[in-house]
Amino acid sequence: MATVRMIDIAVNFTDNMFKGIYNGKQCHVSDLAAVLSRAWSAGVDRIIVTGGSLEESKEALAIAETDGRLFCTVGVHPTRCKEFEDSGDPDNHFLDLMSLAKEGVAKGKVVAIGECGLDYDRLHFCPSEVQKKYFEKQFELAYAMKLPMFLHMRAAAEDFCDILGRNMDRFGGGVAHSFTGSAEDCNKLLSFNNLFIGVNGCSLKTAENLEVVRGIPVERLMIETDSPYCEIKNTHAGINFVKSLWPSKKKEKYEQECIVKGRNEPCLVRQVLEVVAGCKGVSDIEQLSKTLYNNTCRVFFPQDLDSAADALLAGSHGTK
Repeated sequence: MATVRMIDIAVNFTDNMFKGIYNGKQCHVSDLAAVLSRAWSAGVDRIIVTGGSLEESKEALAIAETDGRLFCTVGVHPTRCKEFEDSGDPDNHFLDLMSLAKEGVAKGKVVAIGECGLDYDRLHFCPSEVQKKYFEKQFELAYAMKLPMFLHMRAAAEDFCDILGRNMDRFGGGVAHSFTGSAEDCNKLLSFNNLFIGVNGCSLKTAENLEVVRGIPVERLMIETDSPYCEIKNTHAGINFVKSLWPSKKKEKYEQECIVKGRNEPCLVRQVLEVVAGCKGVSDIEQLSKTLYNNTCRVFFPQDLDSAADALLAGSHGTK
């Protein structure tokens, strides 16, 4: 294995599957420690745990506090935006989010506001008007906290880009994660200079998907798993580029050393890197991983880039 450093920008560690529960049934023990161990061994350097509701964001922060390499987001997913109104006091619900974000920033754990955005594929969960209202509202969090945005866009490019355009001065940067849109959608997003595109197995399903990814400049890309969802399946167009494999077992025959068949996990971000390299015809996977790593740091961990630049500067002064 070439030496690569990767950051998985989207992992749903709050999902019950990591507690061994599938569709309400306990199939094996909670195995977060084994999942993390595989990730670190595969070259994953950091993981951002996704928050998609107030309660989930609290849990994401608690998980992030268990390891120095774990970080999280705080925000409300478009399909869950009804929680503002269901709370009985939307303003107070927003203030609770703000206070959680403040707490997480103070602890050095919250690196973005999100997952927020628009999802018109699943309007049965939340109507578009409610989604738009609370997507826009969450830019106030980003502005107050001086944090980037962790964004979700599904079948809603026009409204999404309208809202983004109106709020450009309220956030420093961000990523539209789990991108599965068309080349036209992609170009709309890339027209925002401070926006990156996150890809995972769902972004690499079809030949058309691969064509879209091929057209995204590597300087604007990030990689993710969106575990436990969005794995790269054998039926996916990108599978031919996958080189790294792990032994797997069905959840009913769980073994700690194996990944659970059908459940995505962060070590498999390595496969996403391999498919991106393959479909772009990039032979130097180390260099590619370095570019993607730096992209991710630029948005979520800018202090790392600053300290690396300072070290470089100090070194160059030292040689004079």
